[in-house]
Amino acid sequence: MSSAAHTSRAEQIRTQLSYIFAQAEVDGFVHARDIDSGEEFGHRDDAPVVLASVFKIPIALEYARQAAAGLLDPAGRHTVTAAYRAGGSGTDGCLYDVEMSARDLAFMMMTISDNAATDLLLDIVGPDRVRATLDELGFPEFGFSSSRALDDDIRRELGLDPGRSLDDQLAGVPDERLLTLRACAPATSPSCTPREVTALLAALWRDEAGPASACAEVRSIMSQQVWQHRLVSGFPEAGVRIAGKTGTDFAVRNEAGVIEYPDGKRYAVGIFLRTSTAAGRQPRADRAIGQAARAVIDHLRSRH
Repeated sequence: MSSAAHTSRAEQIRTQLSYIFAQAEVDGFVHARDIDSGEEFGHRDDAPVVLASVFKIPIALEYARQAAAGLLDPAGRHTVTAAYRAGGSGTDGCLYDVEMSARDLAFMMMTISDNAATDLLLDIVGPDRVRATLDELGFPEFGFSSSRALDDDIRRELGLDPGRSLDDQLAGVPDERLLTLRACAPATSPSCTPREVTALLAALWRDEAGPASACAEVRSIMSQQVWQHRLVSGFPEAGVRIAGKTGTDFAVRNEAGVIEYPDGKRYAVGIFLRTSTAAGRQPRADRAIGQAARAVIDHLRSRH
């Protein structure tokens, strides 16, 4: 295919993406890369985006690196106490203390986005170590945080009671106020660019983000994510393997992951959406993530 034809096809894909996002009433930011050839395609891919729970990927990586180096016992027992639980998925919604291994905290964090497990694991591995690893790998702008710190910031911003459940108090906050929260803005919330996210995923899948055993553990855990409504929705074929991590927060709907085809080709993709409402259920936006991912990966596959 000629250079002009490639350019024309790229513009067609961008038009298709604009249509997908307009139908879902969202702003979309996209990057995809062929993990082995390095070919890539992006749409607003160098703009900073709010990561939401996509920031848990480097926390999982740091856990796996420390376990591989013998600095952390993956079977070591840790307790998720009331200090970590705020209500939500997994241990975050438990009524009583839960004891589990460090490995299983990482599993809960990545497969069901358990915030309490995330915060405890971050305390175990150390935020400074996560930062150092990201800097070492060339991602100094890749943001992360504890979930508790983000919740506390929202309470302060809205003037809510620090001793009460955040979710209970958000019920009465107008939608338009939630859309303007600091948590929804890249400058004041953990963020980076879609291109940087797929670069980190590519490093994980090429065993360049740490020891091979550590990268393999993160890949394995990510492949067991339970959510089937975003990336997975775009790839229904048998034999296509998907590993991903969602991110959701008010106006933010994301997923980043890797799509592996039976022919051995592997593609890292990140779809980051800014929605027009803070509603909890947004099926059109969720489907748009799968549709956009399919469009850009089909484009990369068509170039061979």
